[in-house]
Amino acid sequence: MKPELFVNKYLPYANKVEALNGISAVAILTQAALESAWGDVAPGNMFFGVKDTDGINGNEQLLTTTEYSSKGDLKFPEIISKEIVLKGGRKMFKYKVKDYFRKYETPEHCFADHAKFFIKNKRYAKALEVKHDYNKFFEEIAKAGYATDPNYANTLKAVSKSIVKHIK
Repeated sequence: MKPELFVNKYLPYANKVEALNGISAVAILTQAALESAWGDVAPGNMFFGVKDTDGINGNEQLLTTTEYSSKGDLKFPEIISKEIVLKGGRKMFKYKVKDYFRKYETPEHCFADHAKFFIKNKRYAKALEVKHDYNKFFEEIAKAGYATDPNYANTLKAVSKSIVKHIK
């Protein structure tokens, strides 16, 4: 989906999250755009790449994903491949795996649950302190380990420029 269409379609959900929880709509929409490839890859209305930790309650789906780690002994439901790569000047293991992710009835449910995810997880307390400043929010969620990509905050900052450009 083109960025302008994505923003027009999903901004109302991000605005609702901001109104209810104070997390920047730009931050929420930027994450949704990055994690779902601008809405093109959102199986089960899952826009944020949030894992389902138990994989047993029926609110999950087993999907293929890429993970990066400094550890070579991680466990997943299924490991498709593992290779050593340089990422950000660091030796990392790049895993292609199948893992459990959350799924939702609607995009609106997904956006609402995403805010709850940050609020319920104490590791995001510092991010919530800067929830109105999307660039600082990106830095804090990256530091807290939201994604395994070591360049996650910078990637979000780059994507946010397209989001801001299309907000009317």
